[in-house]
Amino acid sequence: MELQIQDLVSSIRKEGVEAANAEAEAIIAEAKKKADSIVRGAQTEAQQYKDAAEKEINILKESAEVSADQAKRDAVLAFKTEIQNEIEKILSAGIGKELNGKALGTLIRTAIAGENVADCAAEVAEVSDALKSELAKEIKDGLEIRPNKNVQQGFRIASKDGSGYFDCTDEGIMEMLMPYFRDLDFN
Repeated sequence: MELQIQDLVSSIRKEGVEAANAEAEAIIAEAKKKADSIVRGAQTEAQQYKDAAEKEINILKESAEVSADQAKRDAVLAFKTEIQNEIEKILSAGIGKELNGKALGTLIRTAIAGENVADCAAEVAEVSDALKSELAKEIKDGLEIRPNKNVQQGFRIASKDGSGYFDCTDEGIMEMLMPYFRDLDFN
């Protein structure tokens, strides 16, 4: 009987150990499943963060590129405006400097060429003796030379009947020339 009891105890132990081992394996398997699930969840979450970060980086890159392009356009426009302003200053200074004395007489003569000078008046800032001398023949033929407070430099050829005029003042010449300089493309 003692042998039977030992067999019984041995059998119970064996069954208990097997049951404990089976339960331990089940617990370990469940723990592995949970660990795998947690790892997968963490990987998915990490991928989502990574994707969101890459998306934000791409948006920032595109924004930086747009900003850089805008800055480039602004710089080119500012440069173009500055160049145009300088050209206007140079032209204005050059035109004003050249529109006097003999040159002024020559320009007036050229402007009225082919016209009936008796119907024309040359309006200038100041009627000088040099200008009268330069245009003596035209004055003799009926050209009137008169001062005009609106003419600072250069001249205007006006019809005596007031029907119109041709503006060759420094401002008028600038207005005629500047469209050619405004259309310059600095790209």
